[in-house]
Formats: sequence, structure tokens, C-alpha cells
Amino acid sequence: MAQDKIVNTVADIGTVKIADDVVAMIAAFAALDVEGVACMPGEVTREMISKGGMKKIAKSVKVDVTREGVRADLSIIMEYGYNIPATSSRVQKRVKNAIEEMTGLAVIDVDIHISGIS
Repeated sequence: MAQDKIVNTVADIGTVKIADDVVAMIAAFAALDVEGVACMPGEVTREMISKGGMKKIAKSVKVDVTREGVRADLSIIMEYGYNIPATSSRVQKRVKNAIEEMTGLAVIDVDIHISGIS
């Protein structure tokens, strides 16, 4: 099981902890939202992630959460006909924004690996 990271402490209210797996799932959902991304390796789609959770994306998404921020590494399968550099750039921006907006964590980098075309 992934170790939880402290994200934010609120005075006397308590501590918020977010598991690395949750950050990875945010990254996966964000990447799959980008037009031109067909799926993740293993033909993993949003629906499959929703049903199977982290087990479905363990080989496709890796995140390292430290005090400095988040480093994400994603493998995706692109749809045929889309510009790979432009689509990859949109994936990087979407993943970065989603993680930062949902968790409050800073994203250091998002590396994209194109593992196929569908």
C-alpha cells in the first residue's frame, strides 16, 4: 500500500493526507480527458480505472510525491492522426493543473511516454 503524504494542516481542525495512488488516479483521469489520447497501455480507459482503481493503471502511471512537489510519469496510447508533441504538451498541462487544483501540491514535472497509436 502506498504511503500517505501530508498535504495540508488546518489549525486545530486536523490533517489532510492524500495517498500517492490518489494522485496517480488524478493524473490518469486528466490524461484520458485530453483529445487525442486513446487510452493507457492495456487499453485502459476511464471506465476501467473507475471500476478497477489503481490496479488498472499501476504500469501506466507513476508518481513520486515529496516535500518539494509531485513528479508524474505517464504512458499513453495516442489516437492516430493527432500531432504527438502538441497532444503530449496538452496532456502535461492538463495533468499538472488537475493535480495542483485537486490536491494543492506543486507539480515539478510531468513526463509522457507514447507507447502506441490506436
